[in-house]
Amino acid sequence: MRGVTGLVLAGLGACLILVAVLLPTWVTGQVVKFPLNEQQSATLQANNASYFSATSLSLKTGVTMLATYEIKGDPSAGNSSTAVWTQTSTVEDVTNHQTVQQMTRTFAFNRRTAELVNCCGANINGNKKILQTGYAGAVWPFGTQRQTYQVFDTTLNKPMPFVYSGSTTIQGIGVYEFVENVSPTLFATVSVPGALLGVKTALVKAGEYDQLHLIYYVDPETGALLDVNEHQTVTLRTAAAAPGRLLFDADLIATPATVDKTVALDSGGRNELTLLQTTLPLVFGIAGGVALIAGVVLDRRPRVRAAKPDLVGAELAS
Repeated sequence: MRGVTGLVLAGLGACLILVAVLLPTWVTGQVVKFPLNEQQSATLQANNASYFSATSLSLKTGVTMLATYEIKGDPSAGNSSTAVWTQTSTVEDVTNHQTVQQMTRTFAFNRRTAELVNCCGANINGNKKILQTGYAGAVWPFGTQRQTYQVFDTTLNKPMPFVYSGSTTIQGIGVYEFVENVSPTLFATVSVPGALLGVKTALVKAGEYDQLHLIYYVDPETGALLDVNEHQTVTLRTAAAAPGRLLFDADLIATPATVDKTVALDSGGRNELTLLQTTLPLVFGIAGGVALIAGVVLDRRPRVRAAKPDLVGAELAS
C-alpha cells in the first residue's frame, strides 16, 4: 500500500512542480492580456493656455483648458488575441466655456504586446484610410523595456519614436519615462484669409505645423500609463520658416485625481501578476517538492514480509 501511495505522491509532486514552472511563463502569457471590455477615463489640465478661437476669430490667452479622454472596449469586435477600443478626446476652454478640439479614434491592437493591428474598423475621426501602425500608446507591452518604441501619433498620423529617458516612481510604483519630441512638422494644409497671416491676398494656402513635447510614465510590468505631460504648440504658416499664427499652445498635465485612479487600477493588475508569477509558483513549487520527496521515500522504504507458517512446529503440536 505504501508503494501505491508513494507513486501517487511522487506523481502529484511532479505535476505541481510542472505547474510552478509553467505559471510564470506559458500560463501567464495565455491568461494575462489587455481586456476586451475596457472602460477608463483620464483628465489633463493646462493653465495659462492659448488658442485661436474660430468663433470669435481672435486669440484667447491665459485660459484654463481641460482635456478629457474616454476609452471604451468593444468585445464583439475583438477576439482572444486582438482588442478593439474606441477613444474619444475633447479639449475645452473652461474659462470661456468653448470646445477647442475633438477627436475620435478606434484602434485594434495585440492584447499582449500592445502593437497595433490593421483591422476591425480602425479609424481616426471616421477615416479608415489612415493606417495605424506601431504601438497603441494608450497601453504599452507587458514587460516594457528600456528602449525606443514607435508609438502612433494621432496628429501626424504616423508612428513616432518615444525614447526611454529614465526611471522614477509614482506613488511607490516604479515607472519608465518615455519622451516624444516633435519639432515643428507640417500635418495639414488649409486655405485661409490672407489677412489672418498678414498677407494682402484674399485667400492663401497655409500649413498647420505641430510641435510637441510628450512624456509618458509607464509601469513596465503591466504596460499601464500612469501619468502624462503633453505640451503641444500648433501654428499656421505659409512656409516652414515663415512667421506663423498661433493656433494652439497648452501644457497639459494629468490631474492628481486621474493619477490616483490609474495607480489604483494598476495596483490591482500588479497584484494579479505577482500572484501568477511569484506567489502561486512558489507555493506549488514547495508543495510539489515536498510531495515528490515524500513519495520517493515511501516508495523506497523496505516492505515487511509476512511470516511463513512454522510447519514443523505445527506437526509436532498435532
